[in-house]
Amino acid sequence: MTQTLARAIVLVACLAAATRPASAANKEHQQLMADIRMLQEQAQILQTLLGTLNESLKAVNARLDSQVETSRKAFADQKLIIDNLSNDARIIREKLDDNNVRVGSLSQEVEALRQSLQQLSTRPATTTDSDPAAAGQPAPAPAAVIGESPQKLFDAAFADYTAGQYDLAVIGFQGFIRTFPKSDLADDAQVNICSAYLNDHKDQQAAEACDVAIRTYPSGDKIPEAYYRKGLALSNLRDVAGARAAWEYLIKTYKDSPMVTLAQQGLDRLRR
Repeated sequence: MTQTLARAIVLVACLAAATRPASAANKEHQQLMADIRMLQEQAQILQTLLGTLNESLKAVNARLDSQVETSRKAFADQKLIIDNLSNDARIIREKLDDNNVRVGSLSQEVEALRQSLQQLSTRPATTTDSDPAAAGQPAPAPAAVIGESPQKLFDAAFADYTAGQYDLAVIGFQGFIRTFPKSDLADDAQVNICSAYLNDHKDQQAAEACDVAIRTYPSGDKIPEAYYRKGLALSNLRDVAGARAAWEYLIKTYKDSPMVTLAQQGLDRLRR
């Protein structure tokens, strides 16, 4: 009985479902299809947005990579420049230190040479018969310091000359000539002796020193200056003829020398 009743209920339900109107089922199907299409369109839009976002991210990443690479290259170039500047500064510093050491060494050598020459020049003279000064003869110039180079000895004497220490300069140049008589600077030293006497208002000694230069070094490059300074010394001694002869010989013989202009000016002064 119970089974029969249950079967009846199921059958009634099936019949009721079977008798549902077809229009209602069609509407539900259409609504479902519309919802599905909407979801598909939204999914398509989302997919398009995701693709655009991916492209934008790729462009941003590429730009960031380019900027990072540019910054890295700039930093590398700056580091290379800084390293080069540091290396150049180190080299310059080393050269300056080396130059300072050399200058200090040269200063010490010049000072030692000057002190030696001063000691020799101030050495007390004896009154024995063997002393040239006691016999009325000029004392010989002191010998150069052993091991001293010609240029250093000449420069030391010239430093005294430029400082106005003319007596000391004469002693230094005489020592140079005695020690290095074959040097190319020997004629320079002899003419500088003439100039030192001339600047010290010792005109007679200046003229004699110039004559020594002319006789001893006839082919020297300082001989035109020797003639000019000889003319100055003779002019100061009121020896107009001797001064004129020296300057005229200079103008005639050494036409390319810069001393010619000075000699011509000297002649013009004599005519006044």
